[in-house]
Amino acid sequence: MGILIQVLQFILSLSILILIHELGHFMFARIFKTKVDKFYLFFDIGFSLFKYKSKKSQTEYGLGWLPVGGYCKIAGMIDESMDTEHLKSEPQTWEFRSKSALQRLLIMLGGVIFNAVLAFFIYVGILTFCGNSYIANKDLRYGIACDSIALEMGFQNGDKILAVNDKPVINITDALTRMILYREMNITLQRGDETVNISPDYYKYISYMTKRKIIEAMPPYIVKNIPDSSQNKLSGLLPEDEVVGINGIRKNFLEIRKTVSENKNETITANVIRKGQSLEIPLQVNENGQIVIELEDEMDKLFPVTKEQYSVFAAFPAALIKAKKRICDQLYEIRLIFTPKTKTYKQVGSFISISKLYSPKWDWLHFWEITAFLSIMLAVLNVLPIPALDGGHVLFILFEIVTRRKPSDKFLTYAQVTGLIILVTLMAFAIGNDIMRHIFNVSQ
Repeated sequence: MGILIQVLQFILSLSILILIHELGHFMFARIFKTKVDKFYLFFDIGFSLFKYKSKKSQTEYGLGWLPVGGYCKIAGMIDESMDTEHLKSEPQTWEFRSKSALQRLLIMLGGVIFNAVLAFFIYVGILTFCGNSYIANKDLRYGIACDSIALEMGFQNGDKILAVNDKPVINITDALTRMILYREMNITLQRGDETVNISPDYYKYISYMTKRKIIEAMPPYIVKNIPDSSQNKLSGLLPEDEVVGINGIRKNFLEIRKTVSENKNETITANVIRKGQSLEIPLQVNENGQIVIELEDEMDKLFPVTKEQYSVFAAFPAALIKAKKRICDQLYEIRLIFTPKTKTYKQVGSFISISKLYSPKWDWLHFWEITAFLSIMLAVLNVLPIPALDGGHVLFILFEIVTRRKPSDKFLTYAQVTGLIILVTLMAFAIGNDIMRHIFNVSQ
């Protein structure tokens, strides 16, 4: 059921993004009195599920059956349809090819502009109605929990990250993003009473950082429930108790679990904080190295949650900053993908990976956050100077503006074919990565 909900959210989000993107091309085309032959949500290869042709504009609106894209077919334009029949006749005033370079440029940028604007307004809505909630780095009492890669990089369990490249860290997500996106990793840590610096080899660890969370917030060891089947049901341990040590020695979450597992069939003394009072409670460890208690796992009960509230007017500049940051992050990520030394190209995924970004339970806040993220990703990817993408058309129009020489129709046709081959190859590569990761479970 969870997978179905993820797929439905992905299709809904994709539909919104496609409609907005193609609407951008459509609106600029209409502003400059350019005819639009077709406006379709999803592809109608062979047939369409629905279509309607406007008698006034002669535009055919429709719904295709293949939910992996959509298109706005503009009259007189060499596009992915490879329809070059119109090139045999003289340009008409209502065709794309008869418009000025500036008008054609704006028509081609329309989709990118609308996607960026959509993300901006989604962020405005989220900030206005939900605010911005996060767990501040300063509120991580026990610092961070590290996996094997983080330990190899020089981190230690319990470290507190103060800064990355001399910029103070707001939260762990902020720290991870900076570590991934910036090639120099100079990380300032608080380790006990000392301040230490580590500088891991970026190229050695970047591929690990992009495919898994190498550090997480070290949670407090808080009791949620003691099952009736537990040997410690009558120990005196209560829900909301926080275990801060074992046998008089202060320990963090990972150290407590390790100590418990090492004392099979033994009795240990848990050092507990209950409503500010210190207690010592004996606990029985079973033959499996377990004390059989249920631990608290809700983040807002484990950590103080910082929540920033915004009025409608305050949300606009905040949303603009957030959208700008997302765009910069996307550009950095593309740079990583095209830098073979980082090996991040192995993390490129198709619609299979994208659908997994959504929650297995319908969560509107998460849905809109992912939709905004994908809207910016779609805008950035579309502006890349690859023929068959909007960016390819933009590149040729800019060339025309600078040189005052328009590329020939024959050249544009060949460029479009080349671009389609590149896109199909990239799509096949992304799907191949997904197959390797999710079907054959091959670690890359």
